[in-house]
Amino acid sequence: MTAIALTIAGSDSGGGAGIQADLKTFSALGVFGTSAITAITAQNTLGVSAVEDISPRMVRAQIEAVLTDLDVGAIKTGMVSRAETILTIAETLRRSGRRAVVDPVMVATSGHRLLREDAMAALTEQLLPLAMVVTPNLHEAALLCDEAIAADEAAMIRQAQRIAGYGPAAVLVKGGHGAGDESTDILFVDGEVTRFTSPRIITRNDHGTGCTLAAAITASLALGQELPEAVGNAKAYLCGAMQASEGLNIGRGRGPVHHFHRWWQAGL
Repeated sequence: MTAIALTIAGSDSGGGAGIQADLKTFSALGVFGTSAITAITAQNTLGVSAVEDISPRMVRAQIEAVLTDLDVGAIKTGMVSRAETILTIAETLRRSGRRAVVDPVMVATSGHRLLREDAMAALTEQLLPLAMVVTPNLHEAALLCDEAIAADEAAMIRQAQRIAGYGPAAVLVKGGHGAGDESTDILFVDGEVTRFTSPRIITRNDHGTGCTLAAAITASLALGQELPEAVGNAKAYLCGAMQASEGLNIGRGRGPVHHFHRWWQAGL
């Protein structure tokens, strides 16, 4: 049977993040990708210059069109800037009986805010309780907890616990924006902590890393993997994509990771 995943997210015209990164990741990992677009962004490697939201009615129609026909094994949500759209997605997920991998996209790599101030409550109260796992980076975890950015592993675990209080089944606090020679992600499930550590990769081609990791987790879940295995495999995939990104020369700013590094390196 063909594994299928659905991404509900914004479109990145530069191709490095959002829907484009998600669909590339799904394909690279052997999963058929479907999508529901929540917003259109005008962006490139230098930043975001404009954002236009898709109506909640159209977002709902896209999700329902996919779920009523295709056997979707896993769902991911990404950029959702408006409270109305978040409420629509949450309502649709509840009706379908589905949980999702929720990537709480709040601020772009360039610093452009992608989640409106008035949408925070809808995110925490309506969408996070429907998350199989929520995947904030250090900045997003701090915003969700209304705290300073975690400076050490103990603070990451404490913030994961606080975010778990919103109701997701699991929380993955990502340490990629931290310091030190290693990057550690903290998976918090039912009071238990699992650490995923890798050498820190320094590269300017890091646009879309959060989208790519969450999409890789989603693809792995669609393939039938349990969450800890899915997270570990997703992190390994992202590390490879970041290392291989040095071979790309795309744009004048923060370039994308190399989603198809395994295929290109094999000459396929």
